[in-house]
Amino acid sequence: MSRADNRRSDALRPLKIECDFLEQPHGSVLFAQGRTIVLCTASIQEGVPRWLKGQSRGWLTAEYSLLPASTGSRTSREASEGKQKGRTVEIQRLIGRSLRAVADLAALGERTIWLDCDVLQADGGTRCASISGAYLAASRALQHFGLGRVLTDSVAAVSVGIVGGEKLLDLDYAEDSGAEVDMNYVRTGDGRLIEVQATAETAPFHREELDELLALATRGAELIKSAQEETLRAAES
Repeated sequence: MSRADNRRSDALRPLKIECDFLEQPHGSVLFAQGRTIVLCTASIQEGVPRWLKGQSRGWLTAEYSLLPASTGSRTSREASEGKQKGRTVEIQRLIGRSLRAVADLAALGERTIWLDCDVLQADGGTRCASISGAYLAASRALQHFGLGRVLTDSVAAVSVGIVGGEKLLDLDYAEDSGAEVDMNYVRTGDGRLIEVQATAETAPFHREELDELLALATRGAELIKSAQEETLRAAES
């Protein structure tokens, strides 16, 4: 099949990453992957939740939101409706889990890292872009406090799927909405898996197809990891 942006099946959308995008947060990153744009910030506060007090370890948690017009037509802010949607809760838990997987919370001490991921524009893959961007924001914030050792590895996330019978890397919204199979893939820099969520949207798929999707996702995560490393080197120089 021909993709709308003429990408190869194994190509990422163009990445544009800007560290220290905002002045006030301890760490901030504008993470653009194609037409999906996410602003990720990291703030470090003294203290931990009540249930962690006195344990000499910290905490890391995340919040996620779609701006009202990020999908093209305005939707109400969830705050104005009085509660978060299930999808929002699921995604922010995933972001937090993904970063905690590579965080030495004992090295953090009794501090809390808040990760805020706000989707400015959505065109598929917003949770994956949020995870990849949140890692960079957290890294910058921790460096600011001399706590770089807290993160023991990097984290990258990417989507893959089967669309029109073809296996594709980094689905945009049109591809994702028409996928027969879609999968979100989150891994550490050294290749350990944090989350693999694969769903058959129309018909079951074979184990061989899953293996091919995993290989495609691994390629995408490696490309994102390289971009993350280059971004951090430039920011620290």
